[in-house]
Amino acid sequence: MSRLRPVLAWAALGVLIAAGAAQSAAALREADPMTPPDARTAQQMFADAPDGVDPIVTGPVSASFKQRQKAANCDTAVWPKIPATCYPD
Repeated sequence: MSRLRPVLAWAALGVLIAAGAAQSAAALREADPMTPPDARTAQQMFADAPDGVDPIVTGPVSASFKQRQKAANCDTAVWPKIPATCYPD
């Protein structure tokens, strides 16, 4: 039995490390599932506007842009969590 103690201890440590890594990965995935990691947020794009920038476009835009806005739920987005796709290029 004394031969198995170190093996069991290392196995338990490995299980704990694996569980911690899985929990970390799950927390990172849940952080913001709609935003790709390399996408800039509206707050980053308009850092000089501390009160926010309205994503409503008053000029003419393409039909594909309107579809993109609808898919990103831009009409319900609240500052600072407005996707960059809500703004025209």
